[in-house]
Amino acid sequence: MAGTETMISALTTLLVTVDPPGLAPLFLGLTQGMNQAQRQQVAVRGAVMGFAILTVFALFGASILGALGISMGAFRIAGGLMLFAIAFEMIFEKRNERKEKTTGDAITKDHIHNLAVFPLAIPLIAGPGAISATVLISGTMEGWLGKLQLIMVIGAVLGLVFVSLFLADRLNRFLGVTGRALLTRLLGVLLAALSVQFVVDGIKSAFGA
Repeated sequence: MAGTETMISALTTLLVTVDPPGLAPLFLGLTQGMNQAQRQQVAVRGAVMGFAILTVFALFGASILGALGISMGAFRIAGGLMLFAIAFEMIFEKRNERKEKTTGDAITKDHIHNLAVFPLAIPLIAGPGAISATVLISGTMEGWLGKLQLIMVIGAVLGLVFVSLFLADRLNRFLGVTGRALLTRLLGVLLAALSVQFVVDGIKSAFGA
């Protein structure tokens, strides 16, 4: 059973790596063109899937990566490249160009489900940083009771993620069309920088730099 200090450390680490408030504006950019109900569906599915992914890595992370022969450095590089692809679309509005050529009916259930999985659940919520932190924290919590405590911490963090995404729609109405366009491009640049940092960290980890 983990002590209070260990629990606080785990909660703080996951809050920093997942960053629930920072996900809200990214969520707005990714779900641009959706109505409130569709956004809520994406938010619920993304949060649930993010919780499931982190829980699996909390229980079996080290074993999974080891069995597949995948290093955390390689995982960081892959996640960074995926994030950069999303950032490119946000900056140059490739996503918006596609939507302008279609009707509102083009946002299907499959599109909503796919968006909730990628890139929301992974790599934005359960990204390389959050996964690696989860695996490391799991190593400090012994026994199944310790793992259960870690899962409770993950649940609390993902609950905050859902609240952050749920309130993002109100922010969307406040910003308006011009504000959304400006915010999407700005966050695209920041996301691109974040993705490059993931790749750099991954290279350092993989090659022991």
